[in-house]
Amino acid sequence: MKNQKGIKNRSFFFLILFLYLTSLLSIKTLKKVELQDIRISGSELFSQDDVEKFSSLNFPIRLIFVETNLLEKELKQNLSLKNVSVNRELFPFGLKVHINSRIPIAYGERILNDEKILGFIDKDGIFINKQNLNKKNLNKLTIKVFGWKEKFQQILSEIFIAIENNELEIVKITFSSDGFLTVEEKDLKTIFLGFNPNLINYQLQKINNLKNELKKNSFSKKIQHIDLTNPDKPKIKVFKP
Repeated sequence: MKNQKGIKNRSFFFLILFLYLTSLLSIKTLKKVELQDIRISGSELFSQDDVEKFSSLNFPIRLIFVETNLLEKELKQNLSLKNVSVNRELFPFGLKVHINSRIPIAYGERILNDEKILGFIDKDGIFINKQNLNKKNLNKLTIKVFGWKEKFQQILSEIFIAIENNELEIVKITFSSDGFLTVEEKDLKTIFLGFNPNLINYQLQKINNLKNELKKNSFSKKIQHIDLTNPDKPKIKVFKP
């Protein structure tokens, strides 16, 4: 009899505990998240105000109604971030936002609504607004990109990979308003690459081969520009004495 009574008491205790915890969790999830309940890690550049400013959320908002996937997508796009993770938390209560910033490897310039916007470019060809970037080590950047558009991201990424894997010293990359690509290499000077993005890897290999060949006889000092719009028939213009 005592054992049965003890079992009943324990069962009743766990039932009460379960109901209490369930009630507590329900209250917590329905509680409104204030700006001060947002905890940001991974970067000191962004504040709780930025989370509200660069998202569609209006605080205070009930925790259960926070769409974490949407918030991650909005912050990643609007703040030029590499990655963002957002988690709802009950203890301590609030939102935990972890940020991975992009690392710039080039200066960038884009035109938006007829306005020139200065910023930076990362290895994936993504444009980073100046205010979304840690200013450390920016004086080490040697590449400038002009005429950036979202559709040029893949081309830029291929160029940066070629620079890293070869002895290319490309210091300037320019896209005209209609998409004509021109690069400037330290030894080979101005190189016209044209409109066809499908040729970029072949063209970059041609540039590398030309540089290796021309450096052997110091011919590169005489080059004015190179036309590689047709990489199978490169045209080299030299300075005339």
